[in-house]
Amino acid sequence: MIISYDEKPGIQAIGNAYPDLMPVEGHYSTIARDYEYKRYGTLSLLAGIDLISGIIYSKVFEQHRSCEFVEYLKGLESTYLEEKIIIILDNLKIHTSEETREYLATVPDKFEFVFTPKHASWLNIIESFFSKMVRSVLRGIRVDSMNELKERISQYINQINEKQVLFTWRYKMEEMDEMPGGITV
Repeated sequence: MIISYDEKPGIQAIGNAYPDLMPVEGHYSTIARDYEYKRYGTLSLLAGIDLISGIIYSKVFEQHRSCEFVEYLKGLESTYLEEKIIIILDNLKIHTSEETREYLATVPDKFEFVFTPKHASWLNIIESFFSKMVRSVLRGIRVDSMNELKERISQYINQINEKQVLFTWRYKMEEMDEMPGGITV
């Protein structure tokens, strides 16, 4: 199994300070929203997409540290007991922290990390999913609590997993002299 993995930190749980005003025929054609809002905090989404099946594996946390990353890895391990798991990820410090290395030592040969080059996050397909999620769900979202935001994120991912979509790269290596971002082939 091959997982394209990354984190989406800082997802804000923002609520309305005042109720939205519904459209009024002849006056307002859209919902009117006050600019004031309540902050409930932020969440971090740790997610990976199986590049073979299209299934998204995710966990939502209030923080984004090594212990959360290890918990994510444990979830993958319990889902795929027999298979080796190859994870494509960036060079974030928590991916090679002492806590992560200690956990990986307890499951030798279970995980293989493939790191993307610096400044090349666009190589990681999970970034396409994050972009779609922001456009589809998170932009302009207002919630009443952190739990509601967590539930909405989980609901969206569950809907995506019901009808998996294989994200595909549009670049063909044999047709390119140079990749986007100036990487020479």
